[in-house]
Amino acid sequence: VSGVCGCCGALRPRYKRLVDNIFPEDPEDGLVKANMEKLTFYALSAPEKLDRIGAYLSERLSRDVARHRYGYVCIAMEALDQLLMACHCQTINLFVESFLTMVRKLLEADKPNLQILGTNSVSEIYSLRLSIFSSRSSSTCSATIGRIRMAGIRGLQGVVRKTVNDELQANIWDPQHMDKIVPSLLFNLQQEEGIERSPSPETEKEKESPVELTERCFRELLGRAAYGNIKNAVKPVLMHLDNHSLWESKTFAVRCFKIVMYSIQSQHSHLVIQQLLGHLDANSKNSARVRAGIVEVISEAAVIEASGSIGPTVLEVFNTLLKQLRLSVDYELTGSYDSFANMGSKVIKVHEERQLQEAVIKTVGSFAYTLPPYQRSEVMLFIIGKIPVPGMYPALVSVSGSRVEGCRMIQVMLLKSLLQVTAGFQSTNILTALPTSFLDPLLSFTLMEDAEIRLLVLDILIGIIDRHDNRHKFSPVRIISDISVLKLKVDKCSRQDNLFMKKHSQRLYRHIYLACKEESSVQRHFESLYTLLGLICVELANEEVVVDLIRLALALQDLALTEEALPVYTRCAIHALSAVYLNLICQLTTVPTFCQHVHEVIESRKKLVPFLLPEDVLVESSKIPEKLEKVEGEVLFVQTKIAEILGGSGYNTERLATAYIPQITDEDRLSKRKSIGDTVSLQLEMESRNSPEKEQVKHPRLHYTAECLYVLDSVNVEELERERRRQVVERFQTAPFEEIAAHCGARASLLQSKLNQIFEITIRPPPSPSGSVGNGHGPSRSIPVYEMKFPDLCVY
Repeated sequence: VSGVCGCCGALRPRYKRLVDNIFPEDPEDGLVKANMEKLTFYALSAPEKLDRIGAYLSERLSRDVARHRYGYVCIAMEALDQLLMACHCQTINLFVESFLTMVRKLLEADKPNLQILGTNSVSEIYSLRLSIFSSRSSSTCSATIGRIRMAGIRGLQGVVRKTVNDELQANIWDPQHMDKIVPSLLFNLQQEEGIERSPSPETEKEKESPVELTERCFRELLGRAAYGNIKNAVKPVLMHLDNHSLWESKTFAVRCFKIVMYSIQSQHSHLVIQQLLGHLDANSKNSARVRAGIVEVISEAAVIEASGSIGPTVLEVFNTLLKQLRLSVDYELTGSYDSFANMGSKVIKVHEERQLQEAVIKTVGSFAYTLPPYQRSEVMLFIIGKIPVPGMYPALVSVSGSRVEGCRMIQVMLLKSLLQVTAGFQSTNILTALPTSFLDPLLSFTLMEDAEIRLLVLDILIGIIDRHDNRHKFSPVRIISDISVLKLKVDKCSRQDNLFMKKHSQRLYRHIYLACKEESSVQRHFESLYTLLGLICVELANEEVVVDLIRLALALQDLALTEEALPVYTRCAIHALSAVYLNLICQLTTVPTFCQHVHEVIESRKKLVPFLLPEDVLVESSKIPEKLEKVEGEVLFVQTKIAEILGGSGYNTERLATAYIPQITDEDRLSKRKSIGDTVSLQLEMESRNSPEKEQVKHPRLHYTAECLYVLDSVNVEELERERRRQVVERFQTAPFEEIAAHCGARASLLQSKLNQIFEITIRPPPSPSGSVGNGHGPSRSIPVYEMKFPDLCVY
């Protein structure tokens, strides 16, 4: 029988004999290299036999695994690897099937060493049957033994490297594959502790930790993602963070998306942002901590994506964030997410909603920082359009306290968002930075009673006007004898600056004037007002603007003197604001006599009334009297003296001598003021740029008698003009509404009668040149001018 078997053994196919010869009698001796070279040469010479060689090797490996002959298993895998690396014929796919069968057998074994052997083969040769090996490698990644985990990660790395650029193979970006690969990688990124490391690594690869290898593999995967694959690569990350409640801790979520943002191609960054925003919308009824975690990730991702635009739908990004801000305010006020029973069991924590609101505001600023100036201007207009303007939204006048408080909170939150957008905003053209459509609603908030809203508006204006980073040089508010120590950056006003001030200066002055009258203003308000005035003087002032600013400062002094109903602190703060601002202007104008007058008044105040200077008022513990006595004499700035001084230096004396009175406007009716005296103001000033003829038309006609002429000869015309102004202002502040309406109606009737006279003269046809009566039939028809026939002597 043995002879027969020996005889039959020689009849076995050659490829089987060559395969059998590579296995030594003792597996410890390893692969027989000489016989392996013969097998490789045979496979290259007869490639049609390659599939049979693979099938026979697979059969032997399965038998050896079942018999626990692990030495021969390693030899079989080594032979397979060498054959696969050496052969490149067209029939290699049949051989690969045998190879994958063997790898699958190893991965399904219970022994860790066999699993490592299988995953190492995958990482070296690259897997082709993706659905099988991505699952097995992913499960191997979750092992607690470091060596097995490293082998699993390398297996996934091999899967990625082979398939991402191979169009003939299965698509690794399909959700069924990414849902296995990405969570396995994230699991390894998350599990930094509790992994058994090899005590003495032998190679450089073994020195690398599973976390480091995982991050490298994850970056490699994301770096190969094309435009259409970003969604499938990012969605498993979002799902993993949801399923394991990792948004609340924020740290791991931020780390994951930092890897994502730095790894993908820069032109695809906005796709990740859009997916995060969509995920935020999907979780709008989740807990505040989860939403805050998503918002924090969006904020960090936006900072990384500072190299370009955030995509074609810039305003949609801000719309989503502002929507979340409004929802958070609603949740905070109502105490529930909605009226449905399935969500009613959740308890809303106010402090968590506040943290979410701050996170959203911060994220708005992060996004705005990445935008160019023209897009940031569009965002500013977009946000200001979302803010409820006082008097224009019914919710603001609702009797429901929560509704009114909700509108107030939304106003505050959106203004804070707008403040974040304007931070660091530097526009070369102030006309485009502060267009009328933006400035009008913004200034309307300076007339509101809410102190926080007024302060936010002042800070927003400061941020936009400050183009040379001068704002911090005006703080703290102090009298400085030499402002050169401030190192202010002063540039010559451009044409756009002059046009802006010509168009909007009176409205700015008016709102600053009225903001000083607010009884709820505190130290921060007056500091911001001084900074705003200082920036206007440094950034936007020409000669005409300087004159108006001096008039405004003197008008503030008069306001503090005449408005005795204001609190003592407010009156002292206005005096201090006027003094410190005139000290700044006089040094910027560099007129020595003007500086001397201002310094004399300041020195007198230091000796007599120090509580009218910023050092005693605009501090945390102000030193003001309980009652403010009448202020007069040398501690006041004299307008006529200042006008005379500056007139000698070429400034407009007539304009300087004219008291500043705020311009009339309808805005006060939209801001819930307390009395009609606060809502009506007049602007009765002579514009220096107007011609004398225009001034005569502008002012009412005066009827003079002999007594009037005598008075005009003896009394200064300026005093008469000032008295007339005072009477008009007093009439509008004290007279009943019916009297004011009748006065305005009479003037309107007079104007209409004059217009009727003019129309009658221009429309009525002129009489006939002959002036005769026609043929006894009554007056003849008047001839129009264009039909008249004039003598030749009259025509040339």
